[in-house]
Amino acid sequence: MLFWYVPAPNEALLISGSKRQAQDTQFRIVTGHGSFVMPVKQKARRLSLALREAEIAEDCVTQQGIRLKVRAVTVFKVGDDHLSIANAARRFLTEQARMEELVGRIFAGHLRSIVGGLTVEQIIRERDRVAQEVKAGSHTEMEKLGIVVDALQIQEIEDATGYITNLAAPHAAAVASQARIAQARADQEAAQREQEASALKAQYERDTSIKRAGFVAETEQANAQAAQAGPLAQARATQEVIEEQTQLARRQADLAAQRLEAEVRRPADAEAYKQRTLAEAQRDRAKFEAEGEAYRRTTLATAEAQAVRVQADGAAYAERTTAEAQAAANNARAESLRGGAQELIAANRVVENLPALVDAAARGLAGANLTVLNGSEGLAQVATGIVSQGLAILDALKQATPRGGEAARADAGEGRGEPG
Repeated sequence: MLFWYVPAPNEALLISGSKRQAQDTQFRIVTGHGSFVMPVKQKARRLSLALREAEIAEDCVTQQGIRLKVRAVTVFKVGDDHLSIANAARRFLTEQARMEELVGRIFAGHLRSIVGGLTVEQIIRERDRVAQEVKAGSHTEMEKLGIVVDALQIQEIEDATGYITNLAAPHAAAVASQARIAQARADQEAAQREQEASALKAQYERDTSIKRAGFVAETEQANAQAAQAGPLAQARATQEVIEEQTQLARRQADLAAQRLEAEVRRPADAEAYKQRTLAEAQRDRAKFEAEGEAYRRTTLATAEAQAVRVQADGAAYAERTTAEAQAAANNARAESLRGGAQELIAANRVVENLPALVDAAARGLAGANLTVLNGSEGLAQVATGIVSQGLAILDALKQATPRGGEAARADAGEGRGEPG
């Protein structure tokens, strides 16, 4: 429509000539929509809000006095707020084509100021710091110009004196050395791998040759075995026959040995055992008979010696007893003659015969075939018993009369040597 203006999305429409202003500026700013412009009375101009780029190439001197040529690029645009648009319109409305040059000069000045306070090493290693300090230093001026800086980058640093080159020389040398070392290692590894591959190839060829030779040998061996199969089979059959014959001969030998064992050796062993057993039995019997005969003779000699000793003891005892009895008879006879008792006369007869009785008893014991357990002591006991019986008869006769008893006691006292 005629006299109706619509700005582009990246443009701002500036309308001047109105009496009443809705803003503090001397003109009306329209963005994002259209507006009617009265002819003759009003005038419309356009201000680009598009993104712009300014290149900076400035010679700078560092804190160390090293001259550097710094190349940078900045990206900026007119701010979207009305104040920024008004500031930019007042300064760049007729100079929009030279806006990049003007802004670049401003940034170049700040760049020289920032680089002058830094060393070459800091500029190289801290490029972001340089860009941020340049942006911060130019912020006030850019705000007055109505410009917003989106980015600032240090692209290149040129050193005509060779300082940066010398600074990088040790690192470059170290890197080159490492590169050479790495290359040498790579070459060494490659050579080693080639040697290993060659060795593996040679080993494979050797193994292949060995296997091929082994296959050839096996083939030849198989052919030889096939050629010798008939003779080998014949020899094997002959060997088996010989082995069977050997086993048969061994069995026959074993059978003959068993027959000899059963027919000759075992009967001979049995006969030898029989003879040995009989000889041992005869030896034991002779030994037992000799021992029995010796014991019998020893026993007979002992018995004869004991009998002789008993006979001697009996004879001595008989004599002694006879003497005692004779003495007693004499004493009794004398007593009886003194008293005149008839009973004592009869007793006197008994006493007179008592020694003969005792002597007969003793002689009978001496010639008797009796076994006395206690030897001479037992025989003495027997004789003593006989004498005691005779004396008992005599005492009984003496006790028959009082006088005879007193006379007997008196005789007894005299016999013991007692006083009258």
